[in-house]
Amino acid sequence: MEHYQTLVSTIALTMGVSWASGINLYAALLVLGIGGSTGNIDLPPGLDVLTDPMVILAAGVMYAAEFFADKVPGVDSGWDTIHTFVRIPAGALLAASSVGDVTPAFEIAAGIMGGGMAATSHATKAGTRLLINTSPEPFSNWTASITEDIAVIVGLWAALYNPMLFLGLMILFIILVIWLLPKILRAIRLMASKIAQFLGLSKNKKLVPEERRLSVTEVTENESFEHGQSNSVSNDTNERFDQLARLKSLLDSGAINETEFEQEKQRLLSS
Repeated sequence: MEHYQTLVSTIALTMGVSWASGINLYAALLVLGIGGSTGNIDLPPGLDVLTDPMVILAAGVMYAAEFFADKVPGVDSGWDTIHTFVRIPAGALLAASSVGDVTPAFEIAAGIMGGGMAATSHATKAGTRLLINTSPEPFSNWTASITEDIAVIVGLWAALYNPMLFLGLMILFIILVIWLLPKILRAIRLMASKIAQFLGLSKNKKLVPEERRLSVTEVTENESFEHGQSNSVSNDTNERFDQLARLKSLLDSGAINETEFEQEKQRLLSS
């Protein structure tokens, strides 16, 4: 039974430090460092280095910078992008260091799992910030940032003192990630498209709706005129079929969308 509890505690701490690192690495380092140095947290030997005053000072300075950057729309997403290369490796390293005196294979496995958890929590945070940044007011960013800081503290407390509670919350977090994933992917594609257009890298520039509607109308009207010159009144039905076929080809090629196709089709059928 004692061995089972030790295993659960180790798994919870490993996943806890990596999960917290993906959300706010510097807050996690401060909590562990200050808690360990004051004796309030019993850290495993591999994490004792976090109690060093130099590490605590560096984490505090970076946390102060993130505290303000994380609350400015747009800046927070840039900060998250840069920290993709910081939070995930740090989460893997902290996870590998939290397992204690074990075999190298176990440390590597812990590092792999921790890196995956840090990547998951980091991607979730960065993706939700992209969704939040669509709102013009800054209060949602402030609320999200403060909530994330509180979540890091509560999550680490649960991982250290109530491992089963943390593992249950981790399962709920994974379910939340699965639910948010489609929305996050759409936000990432939208942001990438806007950046590409801003930098002039987008080659397939879409026409604005009015221009697209005008282009479609001109094409169909020109085709109607040409067919009207060459065909008799008795061939009007065939002419409309030809126009609808061309309109369908525009839809298939992506030149128009489904709504525009239906509008033009109704216009042709009612004329």
